[in-house]
Amino acid sequence: MTTLSDLADAHPVIGRRWSPDQSPEQKRILCLARDALDFIFATGQRYDFEDFFNRPDSRHLAPRGGHAELSGRMDVTKRFFEKIRDEPELDEEVAQSQAILDAIQYIESTGQQEALAAFQQQVESNDPPFVVASFDTRADAEAWLVNHPHPPDPASVLIANEYHDVVHDRETNIRRLPRSRALKWYLEDLMEKEQPVPVASFETREQADAWWRAQSESPRWAWVRVGGELYLAAYYPNIQHRALFPLSLVNAR
Repeated sequence: MTTLSDLADAHPVIGRRWSPDQSPEQKRILCLARDALDFIFATGQRYDFEDFFNRPDSRHLAPRGGHAELSGRMDVTKRFFEKIRDEPELDEEVAQSQAILDAIQYIESTGQQEALAAFQQQVESNDPPFVVASFDTRADAEAWLVNHPHPPDPASVLIANEYHDVVHDRETNIRRLPRSRALKWYLEDLMEKEQPVPVASFETREQADAWWRAQSESPRWAWVRVGGELYLAAYYPNIQHRALFPLSLVNAR
């Protein structure tokens, strides 16, 4: 049975076929495979995924729902990795290709094509790390985690606009919300790729917050200056949440 660890270990079969001069079609195939694997992690579907393939009929279920353009690309991607699975260059590519095929089948059979398409758009926009929920206080987040019948794992949430991981062990029912460095790493990477050029300036954080909340069709993210300091204004469409993150987080320990 394919497990979450198998999904994590499947990326090398994608990387070995990635090249700067690859065709646009192959790039689409490899990006979809990568995003299908990452989607299951980011949305915290570890146990749902493993339970799905524990079902005796799991490999015979037909796709649910639909996203015509994405469904077509999924079919092309499946044929690509079926060929690699059946004619691997390395022995480990059999399991790696099967993990990708299982990830796609799981998404199709559970009707999550639209959610995957939205996730891909966030990846293409180089958005901040995906989160499944946001809370104003630690107490609110802990109450949500304690009372959740099926907590997402692994996943990230925002608590007072700070990143935290969701950790849930189903066997022991351990539930924790440790701090995460995902945003720090993201900002470091973003600064290397994008010169921080603010689109607006404000004297106070309150003014910046009010401006960002008032944007009806805002970009996924933008740089702003608040009292002389650069901030990243971020929008999370899956939870309809807006946040401001100081660039000084990059230097935080």
